Amino acid sequence: MTDPLSQVVQLLRPRAVFSKAMSGAGRWGVRYSEFGQPGFCAVIEGRCRLTLDGEAPVTLEEGDFVLLPVTPAFTMSGFEPIALAPLDPRAVPTPTQEVRHGRAEGPPDVRLFGGHFTFGSPDAALLVALLPAMIHVRGVPRLSLLVRLVGEEAGDDTIGRDLVLARLVEILLIEALRVAPRDDASPSLLRGLADPRIALALRRMHDDAERPWTVAELAQETGMSRSAFFDRFARIVGIRPMEYLLSWRMAVAKDLLRGGHIALDEVARRVGYGSASTFSTAFSRHVGQPPGRFMRAAARAAA
Repeated sequence: MTDPLSQVVQLLRPRAVFSKAMSGAGRWGVRYSEFGQPGFCAVIEGRCRLTLDGEAPVTLEEGDFVLLPVTPAFTMSGFEPIALAPLDPRAVPTPTQEVRHGRAEGPPDVRLFGGHFTFGSPDAALLVALLPAMIHVRGVPRLSLLVRLVGEEAGDDTIGRDLVLARLVEILLIEALRVAPRDDASPSLLRGLADPRIALALRRMHDDAERPWTVAELAQETGMSRSAFFDRFARIVGIRPMEYLLSWRMAVAKDLLRGGHIALDEVARRVGYGSASTFSTAFSRHVGQPPGRFMRAAARAAA
């Protein structure tokens, strides 16, 4: 059966990794401006405090891993009060050596390795909206190992670097998402995949996107009444079942159209439409332009 999480990560097309080592000692604190791209961080040793705008502070400890699907403004600091040093990630070149904050000499109180990357998919905002604002994982050594591998590969210039990086980041994302805590009260795709019945519906939609699903049929697959399934799906995932299905179909359609090698009627069939004209109408309404124009624009961008 299809794995929705792997499919979503593959469609996001993570790429262009930038990474750095950072440490802090004594009294220190940095205020990062909103960045908007996905960021990650692993604590190599020690502990520090992370505060996202609008959220309660979180203590990060050795072995912790944090993934921010859309990096907001945040603060990274020690535990003593201090005036925060402002930092705009978009205006500062990626350093080639470890960055030290606070006391310059002596052993650090905390050492971290992190970075950011981009999503190549034009549907990134839609898909990322279904993920939690922050994913904080504790006690999974595999993630720290993956982060180290990403850092080593990003800093090297050997043959096949880009391909290896792309695969490592895909693995890093999948590993982080599948071990992420699922008890967050906010709706998300991860909460949906943690719920056995909603996860079954999600797998059915991903496994057979060309089938003309209805809410009643999906509810029957999960052994629930139509109304109970509809309410549960919307409450846990954050959008209604048919909205999710439409969004997924259009994401798949865009991916197929970007390739430019599949006929329009075949694209329509693969995403559940009986004719190219019906698909074109739905695609234009959802995307804001007809499929042919989208395909030509994608070809120009690739060139």
